[in-house]
Amino acid sequence: MLFQIKSYFKFLFKSTNQHGVHSPFVFKLLTECFYDKTGKPWYSKFRDYRRSLLKNNSSIAVKDFGAGSKALDKQERNVADIAKNAGITLKRAQLLGRLVSYFDIEHTLEIGTSLGISTAAMRMANLNNSIITLEGCPNTAQIATHSFDAFGLKYIHLEIGSFVETLPKMLKNNTFDLIYFDGNHQKQATIDYFLACLPHIHNESVFIFDDIYWSKGMSEAWQYIKNHPSVTVSIDTFYWGIVFFRKEQEKEAFVVRV
Repeated sequence: MLFQIKSYFKFLFKSTNQHGVHSPFVFKLLTECFYDKTGKPWYSKFRDYRRSLLKNNSSIAVKDFGAGSKALDKQERNVADIAKNAGITLKRAQLLGRLVSYFDIEHTLEIGTSLGISTAAMRMANLNNSIITLEGCPNTAQIATHSFDAFGLKYIHLEIGSFVETLPKMLKNNTFDLIYFDGNHQKQATIDYFLACLPHIHNESVFIFDDIYWSKGMSEAWQYIKNHPSVTVSIDTFYWGIVFFRKEQEKEAFVVRV
């Protein structure tokens, strides 16, 4: 927690808004997507999806493969508590959906489904978006699948199992517009997933890394990723690290308040 607090104060000192950005690509992204305050048709349905999980008081045994929960391998947890404490916030979910819409994302890989809140936002924001999502815990995946069905969310393939096994399988013969990393909040695992995904992108692909200041190790993973030769543009929003691979762009790193 102390590391996160110190990191946040450093972030506030370094960060800017669209007025401090001189890249036309990033300036347009910030003004037309990040800071877009207009309501979207899918917001209401998404709120209902998220609310349904926040009202779900059933308990499930959760198995964690990563460091995200800092918990034991198996622990009885309330679905509503998972949605409240581990699920994506409403504000960030709406931004995630806007990014999917802004870049017209059609092929998404999500590493870490949890209850499917992020998945739902990405699907609702663009009905042309087909999603492969990976989850390690069968019981959590079952809740997500039930919610997808209840809200009529199609073209979502949920693969259950350890990411070490499922990620190579789902990457094979696929190219993705967006890869959302939200599964294993550990340095080496994050770097390994990043490197494994690199051969499966194109010039316009986008990677989003969740909780880049979760720990010192995650911060180090983020530094490695944004400095990688394949990355041209990086955006640090504190909660997310976003990278682009556009060869026509100069290599630049931005720290932006959302």
